[in-house]
Amino acid sequence: MWRNLYDQSCATWSPQGRVFQIDYAMEAVKQGSISIGLKSNTHAIVVGLKRSPHEMAGYQEKIFKLDDHVGISMSGLIVDGRLIVKMLRNECLTYKTLYNSLHPIGRLVTKLASKSHKKTMGEQKRPFGVGLLIAGYDDLGAHLYQTCPNAECFEYYAFAIGAKSQPAKTYLEKNYKTFPNSNVNELILHGLKALKASEGEIELTFNNVSIGIVGKEAPFKQLSEAELKVFLQQLQQQEPGAEPMEGASHPQSQETQ
Repeated sequence: MWRNLYDQSCATWSPQGRVFQIDYAMEAVKQGSISIGLKSNTHAIVVGLKRSPHEMAGYQEKIFKLDDHVGISMSGLIVDGRLIVKMLRNECLTYKTLYNSLHPIGRLVTKLASKSHKKTMGEQKRPFGVGLLIAGYDDLGAHLYQTCPNAECFEYYAFAIGAKSQPAKTYLEKNYKTFPNSNVNELILHGLKALKASEGEIELTFNNVSIGIVGKEAPFKQLSEAELKVFLQQLQQQEPGAEPMEGASHPQSQETQ
């Protein structure tokens, strides 16, 4: 009952020293559908599980391209995420216009953190209720960043956010040492296995799974339905006791596409 006295704005602190508006935004990220990111020495990928609000409705997109060298996957309030996408696209375009080069990934994440921090400082504002995994490639190599509504940002080899993300984190922690030398196809299968670990009761299909890839001499792209089907078939064949599927073929290396 007393909690409602302290959750009306970001400028109000509770007696326990908490800002409930930020806690609510962080909880929105935990309630969002899972997003997974991982990187090798040459590539970074993001994997997202899309939700449909109703059987008659389509699936909400979770992965967005910001520029040729960077893309994101989000968990939480998609409306807030789309606003951030628009802002970051404008930053990339402005930087490219002024300096005739691609925006450094680290600096882009810092700008987003500054913007997120400003949203936590005023009575008339609220934090972004969305968390992002930002995958990119620049002169310093492949990058994977996580951003939070409280303006914190971290760089990872691999990470997962959203609902039921702990099993995926466990899988990534067990296998992350193999990621740096993995090719892009192996990286994608690791991402799907981590997703399967968290969402074992949900059948993964090309409709509810989305994958974005970026790497050295490989602009950011989302896998098509045909490409997703091939990797999902590969995943099913690697499951214990799985029988070979008819018509399954080996995926072409993304490094050459």
